[in-house]
Amino acid sequence: MRLFSYPERLLAWRYTRAKRREGFISVIAFFSGAGIMLGVATLILVTSLMNGIREEMLANFLGLGGHATLYGQGRVLSDADALADTLKADGALGVVQAVPRIEGQVMATSRGRALGAQVIGLDARHLMEKHRIADHIEAGSLEGFGAQPGIVIGQRLMENLGLRAGDDLTLISPEGRSTIAGRVPRVKAYPILAAFKTGMHEVDASLILMPRADARIYFALPVSETGSATTMEINFATPEEAAGRTQALKAWLADRGWHGRIYDWQQTHGSVFSALKIQRNTMTVILTLIIVVAAFTIISGLIMLVQDKQHDIAILRTFGATRGMILRVFLISGMSIGLIGTLLGAGLGILAAAYIDAIRKAIEAMTGQEILVEDIYFLSTLPTRTDPAEVLGIVLATLAICFIATLYPAWKASSYHPAEALRYG
Repeated sequence: MRLFSYPERLLAWRYTRAKRREGFISVIAFFSGAGIMLGVATLILVTSLMNGIREEMLANFLGLGGHATLYGQGRVLSDADALADTLKADGALGVVQAVPRIEGQVMATSRGRALGAQVIGLDARHLMEKHRIADHIEAGSLEGFGAQPGIVIGQRLMENLGLRAGDDLTLISPEGRSTIAGRVPRVKAYPILAAFKTGMHEVDASLILMPRADARIYFALPVSETGSATTMEINFATPEEAAGRTQALKAWLADRGWHGRIYDWQQTHGSVFSALKIQRNTMTVILTLIIVVAAFTIISGLIMLVQDKQHDIAILRTFGATRGMILRVFLISGMSIGLIGTLLGAGLGILAAAYIDAIRKAIEAMTGQEILVEDIYFLSTLPTRTDPAEVLGIVLATLAICFIATLYPAWKASSYHPAEALRYG
């Protein structure tokens, strides 16, 4: 048995269509559907954009810094390589990868220009495993990294200094070295082997990668048979298990007399992702209100339609139409507006999310104004990820709002007494 009979659907269609006398009601129905369509499309676009930005930032942070970072008791991890092997060998810790690194702040100078930068020294094999770097080389090549003197830098940093692959970049360390004349900054020039582009402005404009052996010499770290480092990047099977694994690893190290520091990625970058979550939730609430406002226009349109059709409703009741039939006619009429608007909005939102970066570039080309300023937003593209479950949730929630909006006008129509409606209709 069908939920709605053919006569009910026919009447609902006739009442929804534009006629000269009910033209204003049809205009209200049109704008109601348009409002729902735009609300649903914008909500899907915003959630997809926020999902994409979160994933992009998470991939960059984890791809460059790992799931957790281990710091020594002092400035140096003198037994870094041995400790890394021990951590990976103990299966109970869940450590999939442990990468000793040397980190330091420098001033990068060339041709009269100077910019602050961060140097990370790591072995060549670990650099090749960092796909956020190795798979996004824009100039030069990673061949020879570690086998010959040279560094790999962010493309934006190279452009800001007016350099190209193969040019020399001078690094100045503020720590310096002690001499008879006092403390002198440490200065050394390195050829640029390659330039990478991760898509995050902050990384591309300030990161320098150097072979760990060269970084040890440059930062004057002590020589150790088991490897010198300042930090250790630790990766587990998944980012989600980092918090629990980090606490267990900290306890494991403390039991063996090690009292350094270890932080997981949520502790290091938690404020960034908390801010993104707050923005996402705020935008969701605001855009949902747009849908609610559009639903109120459905209510007003249906109420006007019911008032206009009192005489028709009375005649239908006298010919045997039940209150339930009248109720369903106006439910169909209101829900058809919501359904069409919701489906069109879902399609438009998914399409806009798929081509948002192309749309952004087209708008920039037409207006001559830069929408995505890398220096401010730290992104060079607009990444999106449309979650089918979220889209389904938005569609169902919108249809529920539209259904609730049609209940009162439909009940009002079904409650008219035929005699009263014919007397005053």
